[in-house]
Amino acid sequence: MKKYHICFLLLLGVILAVLAAGFFLYPDTAKEETTLATESLEPLPETETAPEDRIVMNQKNIQPVVQENKKFFLVSEDGFLLVFGSNPAEICLYTHIPIIDFPESEQEKLRQGMWFSEMEEIYSYLESYTS
Repeated sequence: MKKYHICFLLLLGVILAVLAAGFFLYPDTAKEETTLATESLEPLPETETAPEDRIVMNQKNIQPVVQENKKFFLVSEDGFLLVFGSNPAEICLYTHIPIIDFPESEQEKLRQGMWFSEMEEIYSYLESYTS
């Protein structure tokens, strides 16, 4: 009878360990799927004309074209720089670096977005303008 209790407790422990590992490895999968589904159902905002010096793009509605061998997209959003992966919904890095720290020519490039093949290239680029 003790063998059955030990086997039952061992089986229960293994099942709990597998469930716990699944919970910690994939905690937000369902949340991400529902967020992506609701984002795609929202209507696009109406377009308005503005003076060229006041144009600000809504970065969330832009689907950048992925260039070959380019994995990371550095772009200005709400005045700060963000790094996205090849998937536009995947934010890899919040830099907390304001765009006004860059020269005007670079600010325009950052508003358009820049592709990099490695994260080290982004760090090098940011360091060259912020240090």
